Amino acid sequence: MAEEDKPSEVAAVAEKNTDEFVDDDIEKVVPEKLDVNDNDDDDDVGQTERSGLELEVANGDIDNGKTAEELLEEDIPWIERFKQVFWTYLPLGFVAFGGPQAHVAILRDHLVVQRNWLDEEQFTELFAIGQGLPGPTSTQLVVSTALARAGPIGGLTAFFLWNLPGLIVLTVCGVLIATFVDEDNPPWYLIGLPPAAISLVFVAFYGFGVKLDKLGIILCLISSLVAIMINGSEPKIDPLWSQYIYPSMLACGGIVSYIDSIRGTDVRIFRRTFHVPGKPYGTYKSPGKGWDAESDLTMRRIGIPIWVGALIWVAWAVVLAVTVSIVGRMRRNGETPNQYLEIFEVMFRIGSLIFGGGQVVLPMLQTEVVPMWMKKDAFLQGLGLAQSMPGPLFNFSSYLGAVYKGVPGALVAFLGLFGPGVMLIFGMVPFWARLRHVKWFKSSLNGVNAAAIGLVGAACVILWEGAVTTFADAMVFMLALCLAVVYGIGAPWVVLSGGIFGAILHKDALGLGQNTWCSLGDNL
Repeated sequence: MAEEDKPSEVAAVAEKNTDEFVDDDIEKVVPEKLDVNDNDDDDDVGQTERSGLELEVANGDIDNGKTAEELLEEDIPWIERFKQVFWTYLPLGFVAFGGPQAHVAILRDHLVVQRNWLDEEQFTELFAIGQGLPGPTSTQLVVSTALARAGPIGGLTAFFLWNLPGLIVLTVCGVLIATFVDEDNPPWYLIGLPPAAISLVFVAFYGFGVKLDKLGIILCLISSLVAIMINGSEPKIDPLWSQYIYPSMLACGGIVSYIDSIRGTDVRIFRRTFHVPGKPYGTYKSPGKGWDAESDLTMRRIGIPIWVGALIWVAWAVVLAVTVSIVGRMRRNGETPNQYLEIFEVMFRIGSLIFGGGQVVLPMLQTEVVPMWMKKDAFLQGLGLAQSMPGPLFNFSSYLGAVYKGVPGALVAFLGLFGPGVMLIFGMVPFWARLRHVKWFKSSLNGVNAAAIGLVGAACVILWEGAVTTFADAMVFMLALCLAVVYGIGAPWVVLSGGIFGAILHKDALGLGQNTWCSLGDNL
């Protein structure tokens, strides 16, 4: 086993708590990423296409009684590949701590290093697909890798196995908190969770921001300022306008990034060539070569033709348009929409707009559910619990639905928030070999991601007010921030430490730091 493939390396990466927004993230967990742009040798491409199955032949996963050419044509029976998917992903849902970047490291170790299901290039390509789509990127990587192994049924099975532990725990916690916990007087064992959880949002924002180029920082700042303004300008600006302003900012970020990327190049418009003066302010990578959809074994295993992929995209657009229009029309007419339809519409709309997942989804969720579904304290308590659970942060949706409408609400919210990302990853794979050649798509994603990162920065400011209300909360925040940044402690242990420290400082224990935060300013 090579040095970079040792489990200790994966564990080290698992302590990072940042999400994945740009292609550079994959280089942290894939030490030797293949540069397919530098490989023009047809023989090398053919070798790459066949390497996955050849490794299976060498390892004895396929009967060696036939020639290599015959084995490469036959493949493993589907039922065997499905069993492999089931038993591989079953335990991962219980150990996937540490945030999205750690999830990528865990998946690479299990699928590329240990089992040889994919080579580095294919794994990187699947990771990039998730980056280019709305939804939780690490979950989309789970779905696409299982899809590449055992088709659509394998992909759906891996999705539920990956999310099941977090879904169950957060649903139960949501029901219990809604039933037994007074939102105005949280118990001692929950008091430290909000400031500990918000510290991880600060850590995530810093991790995203340091990777932005100059243009990305500008777009991030503008997006952050607009989001803060929306939440602090009521009644002049209704916070619900965020459902239109947030996606508009993402779109504007993509347009600005694309325009910047073509500076200093020749652009052909209406059969005429124009030279765009200047040079790009941002940094842009060349689009990858992608897969050969006609001959690649992995693409054949996926088993989704292009026309089916197109239908999936149409189905996603129809569901989004119908739910948004129905709920919107009822609200305009002064009617109260069905509560479960409202939950699904809110979650499906947000899930269709968020790129990268993780903490980026928090400002939109907070705007939509507080105070309509719950108070901010309940929101932050659930956030702390979600940060300490294995699996993606999108499982937070099950907690929000459970607090609002019990177990049925949890399931509706879960399917609503995850639905767009899962649908689109199924629909995108057949088109990916072609889309990776499109330069504007890659360059536009830079701006979309930068604007989305700005929303995380706004979440730090917006959520801080509700999370840190006493000096004890500020002390918990500082402790959690130090553990995460300086010592690299994983998210579950950061949240647990914050909870214990908050309980010790609670008014029913030591009673320290209970004065209102910034209360001295009231006398100035």
